[in-house]
Amino acid sequence: MTSLPLLSLAIFLPWLGAALLAIVRFAPNSARNVALGFSFTTLLVSAALLSAFDPTATGLQFVERHAWIPSLDISYHLGLDGLSLLLVLLTGIISPLALLASRNDARDPRAFHLLFLLLQGAALGVFLALDFFHWFIFWELSLVPAFFLIKLWGGDTRARGNPAATRAAYQFVLYTIGGSAFMLAGFAALFATVGTLDFTQLAALRADGTLAAQLGQTWTWIIFAGVLLGLAVKVPLFPFHTWLPPAYAEAPTGVSMFLTAVMSKMGLYGFLRILWPLFPAELHAIATPLLWLALSGVVLGAFAALRQTDLKRMIAYSSVNHLSYCLLALFAVASAAQPSASAAASAFSGTLLQMFNHGLSAAALFFCIGILETRGGGLRGLNDFGGVRTAMPVFAGLCGVALVLLAGSPRASTAFIGEFLIFRGVWGLTPWAAAVATLGLFATALFLLTFWQRVFHGPRRLAVAGFADLSKQEILVLLPVTVLMFALGLHPQLLIRLFNPLITQWAASLP
Repeated sequence: MTSLPLLSLAIFLPWLGAALLAIVRFAPNSARNVALGFSFTTLLVSAALLSAFDPTATGLQFVERHAWIPSLDISYHLGLDGLSLLLVLLTGIISPLALLASRNDARDPRAFHLLFLLLQGAALGVFLALDFFHWFIFWELSLVPAFFLIKLWGGDTRARGNPAATRAAYQFVLYTIGGSAFMLAGFAALFATVGTLDFTQLAALRADGTLAAQLGQTWTWIIFAGVLLGLAVKVPLFPFHTWLPPAYAEAPTGVSMFLTAVMSKMGLYGFLRILWPLFPAELHAIATPLLWLALSGVVLGAFAALRQTDLKRMIAYSSVNHLSYCLLALFAVASAAQPSASAAASAFSGTLLQMFNHGLSAAALFFCIGILETRGGGLRGLNDFGGVRTAMPVFAGLCGVALVLLAGSPRASTAFIGEFLIFRGVWGLTPWAAAVATLGLFATALFLLTFWQRVFHGPRRLAVAGFADLSKQEILVLLPVTVLMFALGLHPQLLIRLFNPLITQWAASLP
């Protein structure tokens, strides 16, 4: 175990890069290089964490704790387990690739990259903080740069004022701040009663019954409802999903990649880190209605994607579908009166694999659509292209692989393994829910195959004839993600070993 404060370095090195960009007036290319270098530090720190991480341990590692506001018993408290490490690794992989994807954007690169580094550091803070006080600061700080990145750099740049991007940015921030307000109120009531905001202390108080005794039934339910609403909006859980498709569709390509790969996992992380340990009985009590909402996201999200003609909105709705699989698994475990440990472990393992795989594959597809949009002069409709594979064979090959892997091709994708484990777990807990959810699988395969057929096959459109194949920079973004998805599909144990002891502990501790 290293003595370096690696977790603090992971969070604050991107912010140091943002501060440097704010102070020094770099030339555009220099600003891009500086930002890329500081963004890449997350991957370097992740590698150091991975090399020193003990996968057999179930407790928190690399813990950093310092008194911050002693009068309120608030500490600067960071820690990492298999769940956190998985998401830090994902952030370290996606962030520099998203910046590379945005490298040719000539609109004020210094400001763009400054905001992106702020967003990256805030997301890492959410995955590593263990005291609600600064966890919530990171949670809310992530909204500010995301709002400006969507509003100022999103949408059709040829449209004056980018009205669609502006609407999407305001919808995104109002939804998420609204949900966060309920969560903040809930934790304020929690602090007023028990005097601590530390997640580990609160979990211990819940485990020995002290938390429920001090809060009482009414306040426990009120606080639970506030926290649930804040996290449900962030994931998002159906029907709180309506902010997601416009935000993802109007964001610039690199930001769409980060939103779908990293920020969408913040809500799921909150379910596993906060809601599950602190409110297991309340979650069990309403798990069946929540299970129906998750099923709605699985099925309706897939069919909504099937109805889209805008390619970015299609993949945005597919994100609702794929994230709902994770919620389906969690709520299936919570709904069971006497859950099987093996079924619960399968559901949990599938959820974590699905989170990681979706981050890679959806980010790759948003980048592919960004390439089409750039080549087509802003066009990104399902019917705007045709015969692209004849003009761009390398692009067609890599994008086709991403589509197949997102669809869950057996033995070649963690998507298949993650979804298989989710369905195996859900079938062992609530078979009827697994049966209904298969409708989403069929619709997912159908809209992804439609994407492949309409864009890459058929008669070549006139504009497509002049499309150039991938540049070296674009290959540098797309190829590593594709290779990594293949490698993890063939050897999923590379990921599973990081969190398997933790998952086993979770399953064994279920009531």
